[in-house]
Amino acid sequence: MNTDPEELSSGQPKRLIWQPNHKLTNSLETFIARSGFVEKAGREWTGRFESAGALGGLELCPKYVMTIPGVGVATATAFTTAIEDPANFARSRSVGAWVGLTTRRFQSGEVDYDGHISRRGDANLRALLYEAASVILSRTHAESDLRTRGLRLREKLGFKRAAVAVARKLAIIMHPMLESGKKFN
Repeated sequence: MNTDPEELSSGQPKRLIWQPNHKLTNSLETFIARSGFVEKAGREWTGRFESAGALGGLELCPKYVMTIPGVGVATATAFTTAIEDPANFARSRSVGAWVGLTTRRFQSGEVDYDGHISRRGDANLRALLYEAASVILSRTHAESDLRTRGLRLREKLGFKRAAVAVARKLAIIMHPMLESGKKFN
């Protein structure tokens, strides 16, 4: 039986909040970055699949997608494997909806409103795109139309909504890059 006075008075159990150990997280990230393990494993994995012909000429981690500031190996690989074949989407705008970064819509009679994002599709890919968008808005200083648009939205709507909008735009930009193989300008 619990005898904590806070729990007894409110009737609700006290919630535990997990807080990451930032020193441990930073040291692990530094170790992984310095060791080159992820890049080495990615090269080996890509080599195995390309030698078997399983990818049909599609790169697992295309370097031209990583020319976008804020997009790294994890985001490029996750996007490429989630999309599989860029021809699956008739328009690039469909990719943003497929990932779940467009607003929900409720229409009935005279009622018509947009809700929160739909959260359809791959949650991991959505999280990686959001993280890349956050990096574009906060850490990178490379000027691009995407960053300028995101900063304007951040002033108008707030950081989180602007990051979701930039993440959706990232998905829209990355789709034709997979088709054409052109770098980000």
